[in-house]
Amino acid sequence: RYQFFANMDLESDLREVYDAANKNNVSIYAVDPRGLPGFEFDINENVGSFQVDSQYLNSTMNTLRELAENTDGRAIVNRNDLDVGMKQIIRDSSAYYLIGYNSSQAPTDGKFHEIKVRVKRPGIQVLARKGYWALTPDDAKRATAPPKADVPKPVEAAISAATARPSRASVVRSWIGTSRGENGKTRVTFVWEPLPRLPGDRAAAGDEPSQVALMALAGDGSPSFRGRVPEAPASPIRTPQRVSFDVPPGKLQLRISVQGTGSQVLDSELREITIPDLTAAQTMLGTPEVFRGRTAPELQKLKSDPNAIPTAIREFNRSDRVVIRVPAYGPGGMMPTLSVHLLNRAGQAMNEVPATPSPTPGVQQIELPIAGLAAGEYVVEIKATGDGGEAKELVGFRVMG
Repeated sequence: RYQFFANMDLESDLREVYDAANKNNVSIYAVDPRGLPGFEFDINENVGSFQVDSQYLNSTMNTLRELAENTDGRAIVNRNDLDVGMKQIIRDSSAYYLIGYNSSQAPTDGKFHEIKVRVKRPGIQVLARKGYWALTPDDAKRATAPPKADVPKPVEAAISAATARPSRASVVRSWIGTSRGENGKTRVTFVWEPLPRLPGDRAAAGDEPSQVALMALAGDGSPSFRGRVPEAPASPIRTPQRVSFDVPPGKLQLRISVQGTGSQVLDSELREITIPDLTAAQTMLGTPEVFRGRTAPELQKLKSDPNAIPTAIREFNRSDRVVIRVPAYGPGGMMPTLSVHLLNRAGQAMNEVPATPSPTPGVQQIELPIAGLAAGEYVVEIKATGDGGEAKELVGFRVMG
């Protein structure tokens, strides 16, 4: 029984070799350098009876012959003088012709069609493919279809940012967003939340994140903000934590230090970001914030709470309720018009999603239909249009199966 399935696996592998060789016009010349073998195995290998050894030897020879026959080559086996076989290979390679033709029938039945190649010159032996497998209608349709368009780079970047896995050393996931601040400055919002533990991963005492120390430095090295989130360490932390501060537009360096319950540093990170100027007289969008609710009442509470804390997570179950809030700005305080579309992994629009006013003036919120989506990656495309032109933001996320 074992030998039966082993032979089936070998035949399956050989068929793949035949297909690959024939598609690429490759002929295989199988050579057994042992010459005229009497046995397949050495006497020290103790394979059993002479009958078993003979079966293995015949199987090896047959495999080499089939390999050559199905690729229009030759099997140089059972010969003590390999010189004749090598010279035959050289002669064959110098008399190789590639003939192409278009079938008048052009079958698409998926069946095997025989090919016969004949020459008028006497005394010539012709080695050629025995035939070909016709395409099925579906195969023909795929073969003649135009190439698929590449995934737009902004869409690819949004999905990569949403699905990037933190390193095994990371214990938190963080998110940074910007919106209009006071006195011409830009408000920076920093959110962090602990990563869920992997199954079987038991944290040692003090290894649970309890606080994040944050320092923001301007482009000239001067401190723009220094603080801890939350202000007092707490354990265990199970919900997102947030801090906001205003800084001038320009380069900003963030130094992030994650601390455990014993005040030891569990992880650290250095980020370089560019803070946009959101006071310009043009249509602009702040960074979209993502909120997750577990139940319908929790979702309604999130939608009505102007101080709700966003999540840094971008992977959701179909039972989750997800809302996106995005601040939109236009010249003279005019609110631009928002259009929101749900895109698939390839960047193609699936359907339009309505945007409604949130409890915060100038901020729109979008409820995502997570429950009706199949497992996979998606992107929310948010476009704002008005007298100041157009602005666009992309939010990538993943729906878990």
